[in-house]
Amino acid sequence: MIDRSLTLKLLSASTLALAFAQPALAQDTIDSSDSEATGAEQADNGALDVIVVTANRREENLQDVAVSAATISADSAKTIFDAGADVTALAARVPGLFVESSNGRAAPRFYIRGLGNTDFDLAASQPVSVVHDEVVLENVTLKSFPIFDVERIEVLRGPQGTLFGRNTPAGIVKIDTVKPGDEFAVTGSASVGSFMSVAVDGGVTVPIVPGIASVRLSGLWQQRDDWVDNGFTGEEDVYGAYSDIAGRAQLLVTPTDRISLLGSYSVRDLDGTSTLFRANILGPGSNDLNENYDRDTVFYDAGAGNQAQYKAEIATVKADYDADFATFTSITSWASSEGSSRGDIDGGNVVFGPGPIPFPSDTRDSITLDQFTQEVRLASNSGGTFEWQVGGFYFDSDFDVTTVGFDFPPPVTVNHTNESWAVFGQVTSQVTDLLKLSGGLRWTDDEKNFKVTQTSFISGPGEQSRNVSDERLSWDLAAFYDVSADASVFARVASGFRAPTIQGRDVAFGSAPSVASSEKIMSYEAGLKSELLDRKVRFNLTGYYYTIDDPQFSAVGGGGNLVQLVNADKGEGYGFELDSAFQITPDFLVTAGASWNNTEIQDENLLVGVCQPFPGAPVHCAVTDPTVVVDGATRAFVDGNPFPNAPEWIADVTARYAVPVSSDGEVFAYTDWTYQGATNFFLYESMEFNADNQIEGGLRVGYARYDGSLEVALFARNITNEDNVKGGIDFNNRTGFVNDPRVIGLSVRFQH
Repeated sequence: MIDRSLTLKLLSASTLALAFAQPALAQDTIDSSDSEATGAEQADNGALDVIVVTANRREENLQDVAVSAATISADSAKTIFDAGADVTALAARVPGLFVESSNGRAAPRFYIRGLGNTDFDLAASQPVSVVHDEVVLENVTLKSFPIFDVERIEVLRGPQGTLFGRNTPAGIVKIDTVKPGDEFAVTGSASVGSFMSVAVDGGVTVPIVPGIASVRLSGLWQQRDDWVDNGFTGEEDVYGAYSDIAGRAQLLVTPTDRISLLGSYSVRDLDGTSTLFRANILGPGSNDLNENYDRDTVFYDAGAGNQAQYKAEIATVKADYDADFATFTSITSWASSEGSSRGDIDGGNVVFGPGPIPFPSDTRDSITLDQFTQEVRLASNSGGTFEWQVGGFYFDSDFDVTTVGFDFPPPVTVNHTNESWAVFGQVTSQVTDLLKLSGGLRWTDDEKNFKVTQTSFISGPGEQSRNVSDERLSWDLAAFYDVSADASVFARVASGFRAPTIQGRDVAFGSAPSVASSEKIMSYEAGLKSELLDRKVRFNLTGYYYTIDDPQFSAVGGGGNLVQLVNADKGEGYGFELDSAFQITPDFLVTAGASWNNTEIQDENLLVGVCQPFPGAPVHCAVTDPTVVVDGATRAFVDGNPFPNAPEWIADVTARYAVPVSSDGEVFAYTDWTYQGATNFFLYESMEFNADNQIEGGLRVGYARYDGSLEVALFARNITNEDNVKGGIDFNNRTGFVNDPRVIGLSVRFQH
């Protein structure tokens, strides 16, 4: 059997070598959403480029789609990841999107319009779906697959249940990679910066038989050296390193004008440091970082180096057949993930805690997962006044999660299976020259099973088993009306749901698994889309309101650092999203986005645990909710609280200004900034476990050729070296974890 790690490294190395061996010549096209496009590449004499989205499984102009959507271009993605960042760097890059993780680079948590899941376990379900080249990546370890050689990233806000299925009540992050083509093409980027941060991304398309077969090979290499000391042991530079390597091979075969076959195989190998938890760096009595905080130092007496190793594979075959009146599409995909992460969960030795805990806070969670999906679709060919599509979808996953304590708890392995199928359809009608209506339906059947497969100290194999299932109809209706040649309005009503969930990590700590029934959302939104002044100004604004019956929440942390699923009675959210761009001159482009989001838990009787090590011990944070003592433990009423990790405000701004220096190129400066407003970390509210007014910015200054063939720049990420708290651990102290430090470096990009 061929070693997967060796195969991956050879694929990545060969791809990047091919890329750097090619001359940098002109690029024929440019991504329409790119805020870093050079002045000569701006279309229509300095007008903004057209943004293409596939929210309806067709390529359409963003301005013609009745969905609140935003995009991140290929070049913008490269900028975000210049310093070797992972997918959590997408947070606040478009209005309404937030991403965070307490599992390092292995298991991100996505939130749109405040809806997400704070569950830190590898079996966590989420209401935001990640769709990679039309394949849903359901498990959190698959959602962390590195982003490279992308064509565009789309963020579809609001329920997307008709075309994309259950577990999309908040929305979708849709990632489309560059596909093979009929012409030889090369793209590449490389950057090196502080802490020996390296990010290399490249892709090569090679036609085998012109017009019939072509191959694209692409790869990514990100790495950083250790840079964090262990003040407890006196060791220097022992944490913070990672090596993340990924590769992708695609083969496109078009034997006739009617048939297209695309095969893809992607693989990843991650070896690095898991999240660094920092003991008692918050408060007391405020969310300010205190004197215990030192970005360059932790004080660990456990965790064995906080190691994280994960591997993943994704294989997909897509077949299209054009039958004149419609196109038949089949997408078959298999994915696997395996790996583990270990950490000193309480953030260090007890000198830095308010008191001892009854067991060492050193645990390792690991996963072995297989996922299979099959989708078939029949869609009318575009261009008519009436368009339609129908299809079916099948999903199957099977994975084991093992929790090991050092020296508590003993090893426990649990098994999760999930089988789901669905049928769906959508119709769109151009009723008049100005009015377009669309609607869709999807019927879903979803079943999950849970069992203990390795004996724990409280139950044996087969005990504590659980089964949940649901059948449900999702639907949406939308209207799109052209007010003028420059502006349109739309309205959309959509339902969706997150399938019932089982969480069994607490079996390892002496508690029974918990179950949450389906959460059901009804969403209402209306918006304006406009392009003004000969498409030099783009202004899109959407307002929304949604209600959720039985919202699923995860009560995490507390006395045992547990994960308990709960259903609140109801939830509510409302707000707006603004996306805008201004081509001030052909050499000066500004983009700006903002979202305001108000969420509220509505359940007068819902009680959750708070920051208390164990019954009878003192609460060690300043809880601001009403509390009651139940069986010796303090619990808080959370009625009226915001959803956890739901920033009230998100904003992003980019600006690019260029000065021509020759007939071939220009000197440019590009800056990008994000803002995250008030964000509560847990279901309960306290003075310590929240964040507000977080700003992070980047800068690129360099030279670019007009034809896009070469760019050389100095860059800085987190240029002001902000210390931003991204989350907390509350089970025995006021522990937090923070963002990446400032990285300064040099980058080179080219394409042919």
